[in-house]
Amino acid sequence: MLHFFMPSARETVDRKPLDRKIILAQAFAILNDMGLEGLTLRRLAARLGVQAPAIYWHFKNKQELLDEMATQVFREAVDEAPPFDPSQSWRDWALSYCLGLRRTLLRYREGAKMFSGTYLTDPALYAPMDASLRKLTSAGFTLRQAAIGLGALYSYVVGFVIEEQAVKPLPGESNPQYDLAHRDARIDKEKYPLAHAAGAAMFGDQNTRFLEGIRLIVTGMTALLSSPPSGSSCIGRE
Repeated sequence: MLHFFMPSARETVDRKPLDRKIILAQAFAILNDMGLEGLTLRRLAARLGVQAPAIYWHFKNKQELLDEMATQVFREAVDEAPPFDPSQSWRDWALSYCLGLRRTLLRYREGAKMFSGTYLTDPALYAPMDASLRKLTSAGFTLRQAAIGLGALYSYVVGFVIEEQAVKPLPGESNPQYDLAHRDARIDKEKYPLAHAAGAAMFGDQNTRFLEGIRLIVTGMTALLSSPPSGSSCIGRE
């Protein structure tokens, strides 16, 4: 973690100008300490020992900061992914993609919530997206099917981790509200037997549940490959 002592915004500019890398490092530190709601530009400026306008010079609002933070997280996921292997099956690729993105999001408190709904600021990161779509289209999916399938995998990971981090904000931390015994005591077992029994599946081993969810999506995608090209499903139609 970086620490700075800067008496004033003017001395900050004169002695050690802020750059986006320094700001992002402290933004991630605040995120891990206080969560997404605690991350404000005012608090970030105070942590850096500068006035708020020094931050606004680089990021005009919190959303711009979050966009850049999410882009950095996505870049980390890409950099840590195994080299692209043309011989790898699309199913193995899908598993690797989901595992890698989840691992990166879990690195930060509320990492998935911070990541969701943001704007990619680095156009170079469209290269791995293109490679992913090529992997799927080479397997026989149409471009539309590949795009929807990739979106389903992405949305599943982000949504899963948002819920996962509500239960365990960081490794070693647990939210007592989601304790299984506490949940069981709140639900009337006689009135809602299935909801009561589902707790073990919903709040048990998260790694197993995550893999089972991927398997459901991949199974559905596989079914598309054996469907007629025109499609015969009436799902989503009147």
